[in-house]
Order: sequence, then structure tokens, then C-alpha cells
Amino acid sequence: MNNTAQRHPTLDDITAARNTLGDRVRTTPVWDWRGDAIDGALDATTRVALKLELLQVTGTFKPRGALLNALALSSSERARGVTTVSAGNHAIATAYAAKTVGATAKVVMPRTANPARVEKCTRLGAEVVLVAGVHEAFAEVERIRDEEGRTFIHPFESPRTSLGTATCGLEFATQVSDLDAVIIPIGGGGLISGMACAIKQSQPACKVFGVEPQGADTMRRSLEAGEPVSIDKVSTIADSLAAPHSGPYSFRLCQRFVDDVVLVSDDQLRAAMALLFSAMKLAVEPAGAAATAALLGPLRERVAGKRVGVIVCGANIDIDTFYELTKQGAGQFRTAIKL
Repeated sequence: MNNTAQRHPTLDDITAARNTLGDRVRTTPVWDWRGDAIDGALDATTRVALKLELLQVTGTFKPRGALLNALALSSSERARGVTTVSAGNHAIATAYAAKTVGATAKVVMPRTANPARVEKCTRLGAEVVLVAGVHEAFAEVERIRDEEGRTFIHPFESPRTSLGTATCGLEFATQVSDLDAVIIPIGGGGLISGMACAIKQSQPACKVFGVEPQGADTMRRSLEAGEPVSIDKVSTIADSLAAPHSGPYSFRLCQRFVDDVVLVSDDQLRAAMALLFSAMKLAVEPAGAAATAALLGPLRERVAGKRVGVIVCGANIDIDTFYELTKQGAGQFRTAIKL
């Protein structure tokens, strides 16, 4: 990718951010993935390290960025409260962050959002506003920000959000010192922008691959265009990765630190979910399986024989939806992932 001048977080910045977050977030473990299923799906010499960020508080990586934003609020900003827009995971994280710092949260979600995520936001004390779709959700959150004076904690586009996710990248690079490649899911780019920034500074030779659903390839299109773009429609089971546009800050970090972006189908996502449950007993949402789907699909040959880091980024899914998707995915192993 092309390099573009923009100040990015240094390793000292990222370390300081992790210290600021303290024990409000967890240092999630890394698992050396071995066994018949994964060994049979990859080149025999490929080694896989799973970063289990699904064990983070609220079930995804999102509190790292949301909390860093919330902790920076002034007393008057805390009094006015915060708002955000999300299919669920960032809304949950923002509700958690607001509760942590003593603020109120009003979160905007599409009506199609998983009911379990809506309930989780409510349990954390947030007021939930449901709208028709993701484009309407962004318009509504801007109205709330302007009319109520709440601070908008953006789901992926802000320096503090990328700095927060960079703490995950620095953890991973510290936990596994010999990474040849890392695979990271992309929604709006908040996760990969920070993680790639940290990993490339810690291990410069490590390749960073992003993965998007075929029906929500906003970042791939942005990188091809050389500037952030929007898409008219998103269509994927990975609603956590269904961002309708990219933003300039996270885009520039991706442009500088991400080596390539690949796409996966919904069938590959389902199959990867089923594999992670069958082989690792991990019950993940579709976005949480995206990096695994890329590992076993479009990136399989490119990372053959390498030490590969794969982030399992989230697990906020209800039992019924998980069952239906993995039931379909179990029958798609050979056709979608070519096991």
C-alpha cells in the first residue's frame, strides 16, 4: 500500500495508552492452534497463533477504543453523556465505557441488530434507539450529537480509537515475537488501523493482511481508489464488518501499514465459524471467524510455511443464530474452505 504522511501512534504512545486503560480491559491470551482439523487444512509447515480477543470484556476488542475515548472526556462532557452508532459490538463497548466513567449513553442501532446485543446494551444502562438501517443510523447519531450535546464516540474513525486497538496489536507482537504475517478483519478500519500500526513498528518484516466480507468491501475499494469511499449497500452475515464508508484517519493508517486486503464469502465465514467451534470449542460471531476464513481461503497459499497470527475478534451472538449459521457452515467445509 502507498505511504501517506500522517502522524501515527508510536510504540511509546501505545504503551502509555495501555497503561491508561489499566485493568479496565484484559490482556487476552494467545493460543498455538494445532490438531488434525487445522493441520489438514493448511500446509504442514504453517503455524497458527490465535489472539483470543473474544475473551475481552464485552466479548470483543471494542472496549479498548471506546474506553480510551471515554476516559478523555472532560467533566462537562461526561455530564452531557455520549452517543454512538453500531450494529452492536461498539454500542455495547460504548455503554460499558460510559458506565465505567459515570456517563450516560444513547446508542443508535439498526432494527436488524441482533436482539442479544440490544439487550446487552440495555443491561449496561444505555438508551437504545432503533432505526431502519446503517445509513439512517449514522444520520440519527449526528442529530443526537448536535441536538443533545453528547460526545460521539465513533465506531472506527478517530485517533483514540485506533490508539486503543493498537494496544491489541502491541500485545500480540509481544506475545508472539516471530510473526511472519497477521490477518485482521476490517469493518470500518478501526481495528486493523491500530493493530497494523503497532505490529509494523514492533516487527517490521511482518505482513499485515486485512479481510473483508464480499458484500462489504469498503476498505478494499478505498485503497484501490486512493481515498476513503462509501458503498450504497452492504450485504453480509458479518454485520459487525458492515461499515458503509471508511474514514480518513483509519484509511491513512491502513494505507501506510496494511500490505493487502482480501475478501471472503458468507459461505467461508459460516464454514470458519463451524471449524472454530468443532476444533477449538470457540463460539464466535461471523466477524470473529473472518480472519480464520481468510487463512483457510484466499490467503492459504500466501502464508504457507509461515508463522501466522490470526485474531478472533468477537463472540457476541445469540445461541439460535449461532446454531443456524454453524449448522450451515458444517456442510460447507470442503466446498467453501476446501478442507
